[in-house]
Amino acid sequence: MRTHEEQVTRAFEESRGDVHRYLVSLGVSPPQAQEVTQEAFLRLYVALERGEDVRNLRAWIFRVAHNHALDVRSKDRLRPIEPELEAMLRDEHVSVETELIEKEKMSHLGKAWSGLSPQQRQCLHLRAEGLLYREIAATMQISISSVREFLSRAVARLQKAVYE
Repeated sequence: MRTHEEQVTRAFEESRGDVHRYLVSLGVSPPQAQEVTQEAFLRLYVALERGEDVRNLRAWIFRVAHNHALDVRSKDRLRPIEPELEAMLRDEHVSVETELIEKEKMSHLGKAWSGLSPQQRQCLHLRAEGLLYREIAATMQISISSVREFLSRAVARLQKAVYE
């Protein structure tokens, strides 16, 4: 049987990148996301040492990180992306026509994204991070059928916005 330190170390090695990416996708700055990620694993260690029954480590970590990120975000509001970073991310070899079409698609997608419920957005983020439906359900403290419904409706809405 592994010690708590070994359990947390293994969970950290397997999931830290996923947790960090998820937090950044929520709007937490990368340095803060790193701190929140470390805090979540520290809290896991403390919980295990106290004898708490943590059945799904990955879902537990995502839930704790998510809640802590909400606290961090409420203290430090989202900032727009810096123009220099946006320029670096842009592909320089795209035609003007293609760029206009992509801008329009992204505009439709952005409007559709804004129209999603917070639960739908959170389900999409967690699914994109590789969590299974049951892990998402545990993280969000909802039923698996609710996860399925949130994801189904969200994907349908986003597809409709981009392809119609």
